[in-house]
Amino acid sequence: MAEQKLKEKYAELALKTGVNLQKNQALVINSSIEGGADFTKIVAKKAYELGAKNVHINWTDDELTLMKFQYAEEDVLTDIPDWQVAKHLDFAEDGAALLAIRSTNPDLLKDIDPGKVAKANKASGEAMKGFRQYTMNDRIPWSIISIPTGDWAQKIFPDKTKEDAIESLWDQIFKIVRVDQGDPVAAWDQHNNTLKKAREFLNKKSYRALIFKSEGTDIRFELPEGHIWKGGAANTPNGNAFNPNMPTEEVFTMPHKYKVDGKVTATKPLVYGGNMIDGFSFTFKDGKVVDFEAKQGYETLKHLLETDEGAMRLGELALVPHASPISQSGLIFYNTLFDENASCHIALGKAYPTNLEGGSDMDEEQLDKHGVNDSLTHVDFMIGSADLDIDGETKDGNQEPVFRNGEWAVKF
Repeated sequence: MAEQKLKEKYAELALKTGVNLQKNQALVINSSIEGGADFTKIVAKKAYELGAKNVHINWTDDELTLMKFQYAEEDVLTDIPDWQVAKHLDFAEDGAALLAIRSTNPDLLKDIDPGKVAKANKASGEAMKGFRQYTMNDRIPWSIISIPTGDWAQKIFPDKTKEDAIESLWDQIFKIVRVDQGDPVAAWDQHNNTLKKAREFLNKKSYRALIFKSEGTDIRFELPEGHIWKGGAANTPNGNAFNPNMPTEEVFTMPHKYKVDGKVTATKPLVYGGNMIDGFSFTFKDGKVVDFEAKQGYETLKHLLETDEGAMRLGELALVPHASPISQSGLIFYNTLFDENASCHIALGKAYPTNLEGGSDMDEEQLDKHGVNDSLTHVDFMIGSADLDIDGETKDGNQEPVFRNGEWAVKF
């Protein structure tokens, strides 16, 4: 009974604080059948109670996804039907809210040819490029949350039975997204205010560059002129606030696509396309990956970098203190939504135009001139640690501490 009430609070939080659903607004939910059906029904009921004019659900299933990759021909995997694209665009043009409930097995496609997965991902990225303009420019409210599945839970808690692992993961999720608190919506209002203070500090500083140093990492990220730090709540053009990621502990901006130099080493594994990548690092020169290594998942990483020209450059730079609740849990979640909020991170691929003054109104050529990266992909990986130091380089060339030993060097 207690868990059921927490699930209902979680659903309400996702609707009120996540996508900030408005009366007579449509809601599109992307969810998995395993573990997700019952929770998705709770979300749908709450949405209708809040006045949603329609709740449309796109179902996925890990077993069916795996079957398709095992047996379908490559031309089937890379054929994205026009009706599927049109459906998403129709909802976006209507101003619908988008809620993604992600809960995929991290090892789902580990035995599938990485090249096959890469081609399918690229085809999907090309087909959905128009729709992604709505989310990456905050033209519609969108949010990503997660719920447990058996395979995912047992990946995190391998010594537990499936049922106990799922229960343990639910407990962790409830804590991390503040659903275990008396008023989760109020708790998120307070949390968003803290993130707002952090991004306001960085926007006021307007550093020319940030320098990261830790074991295996020594890299300089120059920031574009007019860059904007964001984090926590975002806003649609009509001023409605929403939270794209739940959980979120980050403030983020974009590095200049042509002005990143040095080596960076990942501090947590990355799950990409159902495959694990671990023990990896990159060397950048003039913003581009010129060398990379990986102890696990080398071919998967190689195919990711070959997605397009923009996949070899960076689109995001995010700061997360090591003391974040997710980091302090001591767990690796094998889920980027959680792991990226335990650690400072960067993203290969497309940048958010909203991280640049006037960026949402610029065309691709204008964005490129301002150092804004474009790509069919956007993949975060974690580089933060307890020994990470970050210095901010001012416009006059001086350096001052921003992070020391993985924590903010200033108080908000």
